[in-house]
Amino acid sequence: MSRVKALVGVAISVALLGYLVWSVDVRDLGEQLARTRWEWVVVASVLGPVCVWARGRRWWYLFPPHSEPPALVPATMIGYMVNNILPLRAGEFVRVYVVARRWGHGFWTALATLIVERVLDSLVIVLVMVVLVLHITVPRPLEIGAAVLLGVDLVAVSVLCFLAIAPERARGLIERLTRRRPSLQRRVVGILETFVRGLEGVRTRAHLGPLAAWTVLIWGLPAVITWSMFRALDLDVPWIAAWVVLAFVGLGVAIPSAPGYIGVFHAAATIALTIFGVPATAAFGYALLFHATQILPITAVGWIYLLREHVSLTEATRREASASELLS
Repeated sequence: MSRVKALVGVAISVALLGYLVWSVDVRDLGEQLARTRWEWVVVASVLGPVCVWARGRRWWYLFPPHSEPPALVPATMIGYMVNNILPLRAGEFVRVYVVARRWGHGFWTALATLIVERVLDSLVIVLVMVVLVLHITVPRPLEIGAAVLLGVDLVAVSVLCFLAIAPERARGLIERLTRRRPSLQRRVVGILETFVRGLEGVRTRAHLGPLAAWTVLIWGLPAVITWSMFRALDLDVPWIAAWVVLAFVGLGVAIPSAPGYIGVFHAAATIALTIFGVPATAAFGYALLFHATQILPITAVGWIYLLREHVSLTEATRREASASELLS
């Protein structure tokens, strides 16, 4: 099944990238890239790893108080690097593996915090889309996509709230559903207990302020990066275009794709800019360069952390595969 998902993702990426290349003027694209102001590209390239560093710092506040999880920044850097080179977002589980490996325990607790992180970021994207819909005309498919994502987020938030507020009821429900299979029941209940512990971070009042502050920084820095790339390519667009690009890319990368979000990232950024009257060729050139400034530096920094942590990707992805099977 995983192989099929990977092949579908690659097919989508190839189709989108092929269509974009076919629909633009290659000569104009080359001339546009030749006029690039590289000092702004350097700014965007440097800030990319800084954004990932900030995510690693925020992750600490999603863990239970006084748990002191180790290697959060290295794990986040490695995870983002793995997402850029391996399919099926393997980096998400690799992040958890790196932390649990150094910690000596807490795989499911760390995984719970990662799920909370994803729900939190999805809610930010939805809120940005809601604000944008009130200010600009957004293509109907994107409105539908945002509505679907909002629905998924509400379900996810409801489940997380249920686990956080009524863990005993959740345990009772699982015990009833698995009463005919005692061995499975023990395993699932054990996972539930450690998973619920992973929700204590967001239930801790002292963590809420830092979580909000780091979230503002995590989304403010990409807006600066996006604006920097406007400057690099001399695109005359309003400030709100930066948030449109971020929102569209955030929705786009949720679609299955090849490693590094190839194709879906480029299509989302291109569509976002055409809303503001940017020609398709210029918008695609922007997408190509923007994508490169984020993928290449983060991948390089991630490899450095991978070597420092002495992590085997083979071992990490094997744990990722076993965890995926248990969750599916």
